[in-house]
Amino acid sequence: MHALVEQATEHWSYLAPLLSNPSSEAEYDARVDALDEILGLIGDDESHPLASLASRLGDVIEAYDVEHRPMPEVSGVEVLRYLMQEHQISQSDLPEVGAQSVVSAILAGRRKLNWRQVCELSERFGISTDSFKEPELKSRVLA
Repeated sequence: MHALVEQATEHWSYLAPLLSNPSSEAEYDARVDALDEILGLIGDDESHPLASLASRLGDVIEAYDVEHRPMPEVSGVEVLRYLMQEHQISQSDLPEVGAQSVVSAILAGRRKLNWRQVCELSERFGISTDSFKEPELKSRVLA
């Protein structure tokens, strides 16, 4: 183990700035740029020697985001509205939810998304099913 500690000591001054928690937006941006560069080197190779560095750097960035850029509490309907706008789709373009009248009722708050609809929307848009949970449910799950 002594050799490993020796190598870490030798290279720590280069790695420490990447692995320490950013204390400003500029430091945060530098870590994001470094992660992008490392991911460019790694590609899809999960066994790459830098894969664990990328993972740890991602954790550092995520911790900063959680503390300084919390996600707003939004409802599943608000998420659906956003996705519709972002992907420029209309109510009739959501067969995962049902007929246009069903989508309309959900968007108007007269109906709620059911689990099947949430799963299919999640798959279609490549997002977590948790994105469609109601804010009060999210806070209870996280507590």
